[in-house]
Amino acid sequence: MVKIVFIIALSVFSLFGAEIKWEKNITSAVQRADKEHKPLMVLVTKNGCRWCDIFKQKTLSNPKIIAVLNRDFIAVEGIVDEGSVPPSLMTQGTPATWFIKGRTPMFEPIMGAADSVDFLDALDVVKQEYKNNATKK
Repeated sequence: MVKIVFIIALSVFSLFGAEIKWEKNITSAVQRADKEHKPLMVLVTKNGCRWCDIFKQKTLSNPKIIAVLNRDFIAVEGIVDEGSVPPSLMTQGTPATWFIKGRTPMFEPIMGAADSVDFLDALDVVKQEYKNNATKK
């Protein structure tokens, strides 16, 4: 009985304690995405951006989204005012979420703080498009 309670408690804590596995920088993220044959998600944010904080706290803390990102994507955050965003991914507003295959954006960025349902749908579209492009070659 103690083992069952322990396993349940461990599962609950690991579910709620899960976080996105962010790469340290864009260079290592691109290399890892190429090596693992996964799409790269680049989240462009800015310090003090209210909508960036809302997006991270509400959408990117969703356990389903965390699981999908950690399993099927390589994720990196570029912060505009820290100089960690490549010029080609700069946008007028933040947050902006880019999906990249190789070194080329797959789509226009998702602008703003998308809700969890819409963001999960977008992740499914990106995965399918990435898979379709991989099978064509």
